[in-house]
Amino acid sequence: MLRGIRVLDLATLAAAPLAATYLGEFGAEVIKVEQPGRGDPLRGWGNQRDGVGLMWKSISRNKRAVTLDLRVAEGQKLLRRMVEHVDVVIANTRPGTLRGWGLDYESLRAVNDRIVMLHITGYGLSGPKSERPGFGTLGEAMSGFAHLTGQADGPPTLPPFMLADGIASLNAAYAIMMALYHRDVHGGPGQLIDINLIDPLARLLEQTLLGYDQLGLVPTRSGNRWDISAPRNTYRTADGRWLAMSGSSPALALRVFRAMGRADLVDHADFSDPQRRLARAREVDEVVVEWVAKHTLAQAMSVFEAEEVAAAPVYDIEDLVNDEQLRHREVFVRVDDDELGPMTVQAPVPRLSATPGGIAHLGPRLGEHNTEVYGELLGLSTADVDALRARGVL
Repeated sequence: MLRGIRVLDLATLAAAPLAATYLGEFGAEVIKVEQPGRGDPLRGWGNQRDGVGLMWKSISRNKRAVTLDLRVAEGQKLLRRMVEHVDVVIANTRPGTLRGWGLDYESLRAVNDRIVMLHITGYGLSGPKSERPGFGTLGEAMSGFAHLTGQADGPPTLPPFMLADGIASLNAAYAIMMALYHRDVHGGPGQLIDINLIDPLARLLEQTLLGYDQLGLVPTRSGNRWDISAPRNTYRTADGRWLAMSGSSPALALRVFRAMGRADLVDHADFSDPQRRLARAREVDEVVVEWVAKHTLAQAMSVFEAEEVAAAPVYDIEDLVNDEQLRHREVFVRVDDDELGPMTVQAPVPRLSATPGGIAHLGPRLGEHNTEVYGELLGLSTADVDALRARGVL
């Protein structure tokens, strides 16, 4: 689908490189540019096997890896030459640093006015905090997410995975596609895409914003409950497992009552009417807690599935990879890697009938494609590349 689109991924760690990964899954040529010697810190992030970072292997799938020292003038000059031959540049370096290197959007546009540049930062490219370093944890805190997450009597809770980075990367990927569409279909110019780690996650807290703006509400943590749905929680079964349930529509809530043999609640105005039921959400929860606690997970799910209740088991990773529905959809796939052998990784998520995504290879070694890429784009010979490497530029 994206064959013919060439991307320079100058970024490190998670959000910005993930946006490049999504493009690469659908055919874009992604060239990963790393600092000589140590490379992207993602290589050393998280679980390692035989000294190889597992997250690196997955996030850097389908990318060609080159090294280039962007802190020196010769490296900056080489990068500007590369920009002449690409469609998209992805960066997450602080704005002032990129300007000092002559690699900010204005400088690169002077080289290639068709360039689409994604610049992801912690706080955005302008404003009083724009030069501060930012990480996903800070985005999760400042977006309002952590304030709402956790038990009512507990502390704000952060996710044990890269939530803010992931949400930002998804926004970034579709923004790149819109900018390319505008350029290539409408004849528009290239442009700069400014995304931070706070705004995309805050965008999902819409109910919170609207309640504050129109009603002056400042919600607090309420565990797994939500003030727009009842029942809505996680419930422990007789065999020590957990299931989750949603009663987000009136019909779903009534199905829960019928499934548990509580026809009296179906006919009770305080429980059948959505708004009145929310006022008694704690009582609704108590009814569900009591019923679920008397049944194993398999028993409870059998009853709920028969009544088309919106319930699901709470999975750990072992449950997840073995689920029959996910296995049928090939959500996780085995890919051979020349360093680690077969690895199970996430498949591309969007399912396109005519132009599906794919994984050609997992994350490459540091500088693995130096000779190949610099030869193709800049016409450098093997001797040229060796000389640049000897000077510490590559």
